[in-house]
Amino acid sequence: MAGERLYSFQTGQKNEFHVVDYILFAGLLFCSAGIGLFYAIKDRQKANTKDFLLAGGDMNPIPVALSLLASFMSAITLLGTPAEMYNYTTIYWWIGLGYFFVILGAAHVYMPVFYRLRVTSSYEYLELRFGKTSRTIGAIIYVVQMTLYMAIVLYAPSLALNAVTGFTLWGSIWAVGLVCIFYTTIGGMKAVLWTDTFQVGMMMAGLLAVLIQGSIEVGGFSKAWERSVVSGRVNFVDFDPDPAIRHSFWTCVVGGCFTWLSVYGANQAQIQRAVTCSTLRKAQLAYWLNWPGLCIILYLCAMIGTVIYAFYETCDPKTYGLISASDQLLPLFVLDVLGHIPGIPGLFVSCLFSGALSTLSSGLNSIAAVLLQDVLRVFCVRRITSEVVATHASKIIALVFGFICLGLTYVASMLGGVLQAALALFGVIGGPLLGVFTLGMIFPWANEKGAIAGMLTSLTLMLWISVGYQIHKPKVAEFAPISVEGCNWNISDKSPPAFYVGALNQSSAFINSTVTSVTEMAKEDSYNVMDRFYSLSYLWYSATAMIVVIGVGLVVSAITGFENPSEKDPKLFCPIFDVFCPYLPEKIRKPLRFGVQYDKMKVCGDMEVEYGDKATESKMEEEEAYPLQGKVIAEVNGDSSNKDGML
Repeated sequence: MAGERLYSFQTGQKNEFHVVDYILFAGLLFCSAGIGLFYAIKDRQKANTKDFLLAGGDMNPIPVALSLLASFMSAITLLGTPAEMYNYTTIYWWIGLGYFFVILGAAHVYMPVFYRLRVTSSYEYLELRFGKTSRTIGAIIYVVQMTLYMAIVLYAPSLALNAVTGFTLWGSIWAVGLVCIFYTTIGGMKAVLWTDTFQVGMMMAGLLAVLIQGSIEVGGFSKAWERSVVSGRVNFVDFDPDPAIRHSFWTCVVGGCFTWLSVYGANQAQIQRAVTCSTLRKAQLAYWLNWPGLCIILYLCAMIGTVIYAFYETCDPKTYGLISASDQLLPLFVLDVLGHIPGIPGLFVSCLFSGALSTLSSGLNSIAAVLLQDVLRVFCVRRITSEVVATHASKIIALVFGFICLGLTYVASMLGGVLQAALALFGVIGGPLLGVFTLGMIFPWANEKGAIAGMLTSLTLMLWISVGYQIHKPKVAEFAPISVEGCNWNISDKSPPAFYVGALNQSSAFINSTVTSVTEMAKEDSYNVMDRFYSLSYLWYSATAMIVVIGVGLVVSAITGFENPSEKDPKLFCPIFDVFCPYLPEKIRKPLRFGVQYDKMKVCGDMEVEYGDKATESKMEEEEAYPLQGKVIAEVNGDSSNKDGML
């Protein structure tokens, strides 16, 4: 390791923050609050929900893309991914490939439907497609999901920093929470989008600083990678299809795809950002710009995790007693390698809490939209007819739920590793919502009873699995080997655990065979059917939930009577075979539209006029997302040159 400095595993003491670090952290909060105050003053004459919830509907795709990135690439990702690399293997890298399919599906299947309907809340779609009951149930499920998720996002970085640096736990929670509530409440969506843009910059700067300095400390990233190879942590070839395996190629790519599709395809926070763009093409561009950003943050965090292992190769901080949870690895590492440079740890803290701030602001704004559109305006219509009243109601909702999230941070302490807890939450609660939107958009003959039955059945099943997992704790033996032979036990009250000492002196083959045999033993012990049921990988939760919704929904719809697709509004559906199989002949694609009359889809509806779009621009947008419609228009006009117009 570079330099002659002593590190925590040599001294038994953790470094502390300098005054400059606290100043930088405070600067982040003041900048975020300042952006909110700026837009509150700038738009003080615009007291309407379109500006507060949708930023006026004319945002540039670049800040929208950065906001989409920041909303769910939170402190959970920054803390959890390095810990994943340290504790397990590099198989998790494959989730980056899953991100590609997430963006593909979200941008070209789900987003065109939401955008054409010009919904403020995505759950307005459920009423148009299935009825008011499904809309209300979906909205309530979403509010519960986001409230719990925001509590995890706020609690996780505060706890990690408190444990490692002594940075006050509740002080940081309340400081971050109050600043976020302030700028979200007064500044609305524009403040959220631009603070997210600023915070993404902070996240990137912090991650690069940690990776570069950490690599220098261990002699270069190539050296760190070599050590991971020797320890058995580098593994990209696990193609076992068993869904009980926590991470494999199929789990990360396919399971991870559906997990994140519940975020990008059916989560109000993301949809609400996308529809702030002035055209559908720009909304889709914002989604695609988001994909490289997702991969950059993922792989920066994964590389940092590799460097962390190389740094603590001979002294596991958790076993040595420096930390109590793996989520505290990154803050400890930052103080070890960057603590001698005043201000850099403060930059890292700003990076960490930038992720938390962006997620909180996105969540609060989306909850305000959902409760306003799906609850107040549905059940209290007479009182929310005024735009001024509606805007004030949105601000009050954001304020109230901000304090509710602050109160729920205690619950987050009981959910285990933050990365797995957050992604499991997407699957357990977000999965059924993804399922009901998919049922509505792809299966035009499904009815309201089927949608409600499928959604509630799926939610019940996923809650059962997740609670069963917490209670039964299925046997899993996947931790990569560690060592404590390099710890300075002379200054510690503890003795080195015999199991760990000298583990890395064994051959790599022996280590791998031992881990494999223990894993196989765990599988053999899980002969009980229910144990296997509870052992389902958390990354398969969302896919399982969606399959259950669709399966139950179609069965119940068949029993109670299918709907006639030709009688439904074609804007409620996605011609999925035209989207992904445009090369097929028209005679094959036509029956695959299942009778939906896409030729009756309006090019320019009332909502587009209300938003100020030009008729010609709206027509172009319709043809860009559904060129099938352009084909039909051409045929009506007697032009057969576009007979096989493609999507």
